[in-house]
Amino acid sequence: MPRSRIDGLLASFPKLIPANSQHTTVETADVRFVYQPFEELYVLLITNKGSNILQDISTLSLLVRLISSLTPAMSEPAILHHSFDLLCAFDEVVSLGYKENVTLSQVRSVLEGESHEEKIQEIIARNKEAEAKEELKRRAKQLEMQRREQQRAARASMPGQGGYGGNMSMAGGYVPAPRFEAPAQEYRTPSPAPAVSKPAFKGSGMKLGGKKGKADLMSALGGEVEMEPEPEPVPEPEPEPQVAVSEEVLEKVEQER
Repeated sequence: MPRSRIDGLLASFPKLIPANSQHTTVETADVRFVYQPFEELYVLLITNKGSNILQDISTLSLLVRLISSLTPAMSEPAILHHSFDLLCAFDEVVSLGYKENVTLSQVRSVLEGESHEEKIQEIIARNKEAEAKEELKRRAKQLEMQRREQQRAARASMPGQGGYGGNMSMAGGYVPAPRFEAPAQEYRTPSPAPAVSKPAFKGSGMKLGGKKGKADLMSALGGEVEMEPEPEPVPEPEPEPQVAVSEEVLEKVEQER
């Protein structure tokens, strides 16, 4: 049957539906239309007038159940979205214009078998993708370990380098700059000067008119005092006449002491 013939029959079908009729079949001079309302749509089966009408109604009922099981919503967009699955199911029910002796469960098992193979292929593809990702992670981890080993070896081979290059790690961590501290100055306690030993004082009473020389003073201090430059000689005044002191006066002075 050419496509133009099928298009003409489908275009004439809405005009043949009687109003307020309970029948689900319409016949013309050449064909029979077996249909069933499907919400806002119609499920239509076109046969010749010599076919078994009961078998045609059974086939139509099976097609309706397949549509209901394969499409979640009974609307034109949902049917168009699942059109490929519906065509595969119709092909299992009607082959070369003849109805196959199949049930709904058998058709669904055939469709699930085809989907099962597709799912297996999808699972294999996902497994390959996961293995590729794991391999990439493993390679990245291996490269990171090699880079760290190279950095560690480079730092070990240059222990004496200072400055920022030697103290700064390759990971970019913060390393405080070395501080310079001046060495503390040692404080030394001044050693005490050696004590000057003074000669024991020997009292010899009061002597008037006696005068110690500088040599005697140096000997008394132990010879440790430096000699000061002698001043220029001053002309000595004329000596006064010595006063004679009697022994009585001396004794009196001694007693008063």
